[in-house]
Amino acid sequence: MTQQTSRRPTRSGGRAARTALRAAPLAKDSRPVRPGMESNRFKALSDADVLRIHEAALTALEEIGLSEAPQSGVDIMTAAGAVQGDDGRLRFPRALVEDMLAVAARDLTLHSRDGASDLLLSGKRVHYGTAGAAVHMVDVHGREYRESTIQDLHDAARIVDQLDNIHFLQRPMVARDIVDNLEMDLNTIYACCSGTTKHIGTSFTEPDFMPDLIEMVHMIAGGEEAWRARPFISNSNCFVVPPMKFATESCQVMEACIEAGMPVLLLSAGQAGATAPAPIAGAIVQAVAECLAGVVYVNAIKPGHPAIFGTWPFVSDLRTGAMSGGSGEQALLTSGCAQMHHFYGLPGGAAAGIADAKLPDMQAGWEQMCSNVMAGLSGLNMVYEAAGMHASLLGFCHESLILGNDLIGQALRCVRGIEVNDETIGLDTMRQTCIGGPGHYLGTDQTLALMQTEYIYPDIADRSSPKEWEEKDRPDLIEQTIAKKERILAEVSKAQLDPMKDAAIRKRFNIHLPG
Repeated sequence: MTQQTSRRPTRSGGRAARTALRAAPLAKDSRPVRPGMESNRFKALSDADVLRIHEAALTALEEIGLSEAPQSGVDIMTAAGAVQGDDGRLRFPRALVEDMLAVAARDLTLHSRDGASDLLLSGKRVHYGTAGAAVHMVDVHGREYRESTIQDLHDAARIVDQLDNIHFLQRPMVARDIVDNLEMDLNTIYACCSGTTKHIGTSFTEPDFMPDLIEMVHMIAGGEEAWRARPFISNSNCFVVPPMKFATESCQVMEACIEAGMPVLLLSAGQAGATAPAPIAGAIVQAVAECLAGVVYVNAIKPGHPAIFGTWPFVSDLRTGAMSGGSGEQALLTSGCAQMHHFYGLPGGAAAGIADAKLPDMQAGWEQMCSNVMAGLSGLNMVYEAAGMHASLLGFCHESLILGNDLIGQALRCVRGIEVNDETIGLDTMRQTCIGGPGHYLGTDQTLALMQTEYIYPDIADRSSPKEWEEKDRPDLIEQTIAKKERILAEVSKAQLDPMKDAAIRKRFNIHLPG
């Protein structure tokens, strides 16, 4: 009788080896999740649905059109082929829309200030970040809300800079302690740029402010030439006031941003049942029509200028009219918008991760996870408002931002999906383990090799057993998050500006943050 033998799976020190592997930093391209992973695993709309929405949007542009464009915009768009009716509305022939789609920017890079975290917006690459205009901060200690300040914004930027799964910073709150709007816009730029080197998005209040704002941007960049080579700030531009109206001053701001070489987010933010049709499909149609008008506007000024197709329709609780950003309907709406971005082949963004919950609690967890996962699985390029937002965008929470880093890590793992190949199927390891082996996979070469690249581990969330949890004195999730926030903010910002540059900016502008 032939004796069957088998090599025992190699062990590398068991728990100690696994702990050592966990502690070793991984190269960015070896991490289990990272910015720009591609996904197209979930489709809320069928191909036929997408075509019907496209046709309806074109019909809306041809027959309904948009009102209240500034005269400069009227001149630009009618010169390109739009038609202004006796009612003052601009209407867009299908051929015009198709011509502008043909020249619109596609593979778009959003630059970081140091080049270490540039974002490539193409295909179905997914990136998560902040956004919003919250007017309150969540105080988790007192379980209450207070007005947001410029220091809160700066602190949010510094926290984002240290979170691997938050890929960009779009201004998430308004500095309520700065009354003058120009100073608020200037200090918003300063607070964000001195807090993070990641790509920054922000809005600007008035077109007359643009010369000063662009001057500050040039000073931060090191001159106009350096800025135009790597524009690290994009303009979040609500160029429309739904339903189907241009926002006159925002359009003028957009024109100035295009002239200055700044990427723009064409943001249409209707609310279903209020400023957008109540049906989810109808809300998507209106948002697509409005953003297509934006594509015409931008490319009539400068063909191929970097612009993000920002369909951001929101959902209402139709019983009260209140926004319900944490709903399943919002998750579907955002996913449907992602499919429309893919249909046009344009870089796109939409809102997800919003909590209607007032505090970082269980309700916030399910609300944030639902739409963040669905947005990622839909291949949405830019997932805005993905972390930190509470009270239907009225409140922002630093602790929730840190918890969101863990949450988005898990969402990104879903985006990555399951790799199926000879190594991951692992029949050889199965054979060696089951035939003459230890009967488990702990410590095998395969397990040790893949434990860091196949699996993602939370930074804050607790996975200990009840016994271990008791032995660790029952650690509290929020208290641990507060401690991490305090550790981050106790360190000097790695993104702080060069002292000479900072001094020049402070001499030229009234900076409210202490030096």
